[in-house]
Amino acid sequence: MLLGTKRTKIAKAIKPKALGFVLYEGPSALTGDPIVVIITLKTSNRKTGQMAQVWILHAEVNPVEALALGLDEAVCGNCPHRKGPCYVNVGQAPLAVYRAYHNGRYEPFDPAIHSHYITGTMVRFGAYGDPAAAPVEVMQEIVNLARAHTGYTHQIAHKGFDKRFIDLCMVSADTPKQARKYQSMGAHTFRVALEGDSLDHGEIECLADSEGLQCVDCGLCDGTKKNVAITVHGSGASKFKSAMVIPSMMIA
Repeated sequence: MLLGTKRTKIAKAIKPKALGFVLYEGPSALTGDPIVVIITLKTSNRKTGQMAQVWILHAEVNPVEALALGLDEAVCGNCPHRKGPCYVNVGQAPLAVYRAYHNGRYEPFDPAIHSHYITGTMVRFGAYGDPAAAPVEVMQEIVNLARAHTGYTHQIAHKGFDKRFIDLCMVSADTPKQARKYQSMGAHTFRVALEGDSLDHGEIECLADSEGLQCVDCGLCDGTKKNVAITVHGSGASKFKSAMVIPSMMIA
């Protein structure tokens, strides 16, 4: 360098911090429609605490329009709560994740490069959408990396249901009778109950309700430990009809 000249600095492009990754793009196991599975790394969800969140979305139609058109069946299957008491407001976080996906904010997940983002974390499957809409191998790969996980599926009666999800997810039930049926099939159940409903035999109350414990500190809902019941909650709670839940009778 000549004397009297200034050394110029070469500006380096700063890569945006990873918000999350695309885990799967392909047909829904429930309808065959195109879906995308995305894992996001941060959340402000006070109930779950700081967990990575997995979203299952229609890949070509935003979640608000998908719900209005009935195309949410691709990711929600035959869940009876799709049109009413679902706790998720699709116009909030699911829509934001969908838009970020279409804006290219999520790289495809490559275990050789990105595993360290998941290793040691706790993951929630189904922040929106049903995990069983995607191949079970997609979720199993993340389970193998994570410290622990929670997951919920409403698809045990769906013709496209992969029974291996029974070992990865809680099976959602809407009545005590239904919960007992699914338990007899080897599942651990997660039952939404009306306020004042009693626990069925073998159920415990969700520890978020009974003890104020966040999911990240609990970990019971991984499909292998307990049968859990929770009082209906969220934005659709007022639409949860008493006819959907039969008040439980304790079984001797």
